[in-house]
Amino acid sequence: MTTNTNFKADAHNNIQHIFIKDLELMAVIGVYDHEKNNRQRVVANIDITVQENPNAADEINEVVCYHKVVKKIQSICKDGHVHLLETLAETIAESCLEDNRILAIRVKLEKPEALREAASVGVEIERLQTS
Repeated sequence: MTTNTNFKADAHNNIQHIFIKDLELMAVIGVYDHEKNNRQRVVANIDITVQENPNAADEINEVVCYHKVVKKIQSICKDGHVHLLETLAETIAESCLEDNRILAIRVKLEKPEALREAASVGVEIERLQTS
């Protein structure tokens, strides 16, 4: 089976799409001195491709729980200063991919207040399960 990374549900391959839209986070992030001591608003959009278990019961432990994913991301953002959004995105992706049911993840992070001239700046990455 090839990994489905179109981040859409796919009945033929038992693929489920989980998403978290416009998650508001506070993180100490940035390379400039004024960014190293103050939390900034970061907006995250997460798309996750999951291999469904067609025999799963109606139990939370049988699925990739978006609530647990959110708590994991919030915890990462509270861990301390990070210089780059790219680093934060990689950390989030790696942490989520620890769950082998996740086949692929796309992490999009934005800093809405970074530039006066722009509504937002950010980065988007996609990572695949390697195990």
